[in-house]
Amino acid sequence: MLELLPPLNDHNLPWMDTIHPIVVHFVIAMALIGFVFDLIGVVWRRPALFEASFWNLLFATGAIFVAIIFGQVEAGLASPYGAARNILDIHTTIGWSLAGVLSLLTGWRYVLRSRDPEALPLAFLGAGALVSALIVVQVVLGDKLIWTYGLHTVKVVAATREGLI
Repeated sequence: MLELLPPLNDHNLPWMDTIHPIVVHFVIAMALIGFVFDLIGVVWRRPALFEASFWNLLFATGAIFVAIIFGQVEAGLASPYGAARNILDIHTTIGWSLAGVLSLLTGWRYVLRSRDPEALPLAFLGAGALVSALIVVQVVLGDKLIWTYGLHTVKVVAATREGLI
């Protein structure tokens, strides 16, 4: 039978360590700093920040799909146990939802930028605040999977392979 992935290592991965958290940190940083730039731009009347915000949002939207691809592969290899299964399901659902919401927000932002690059409606800021809050929830869930349940850590993988978990 043809193997699609190389043999799994001590992290239960075909590559050195988890890639999803590395990529997803770019998404988190770019999406949140984009919102901060928008907020500062509106409050202190600095429309030049709107351009930086737009590009951060655009790249965050592209990067979230890369993060999801690695997240799906790594989740499939994670062997979640107990409550980690439910948290991983919720984390996955929110991740896909965020991809859609960021795509819509980026499209909306593109239209706003095309009409008037120096103005931003408060409704867009409100949407940005809601997306930022959802990102924070997603970060908490992801942290729980790693720091509480230890998915893809050497000790948890070893315990799972030995049938202890």
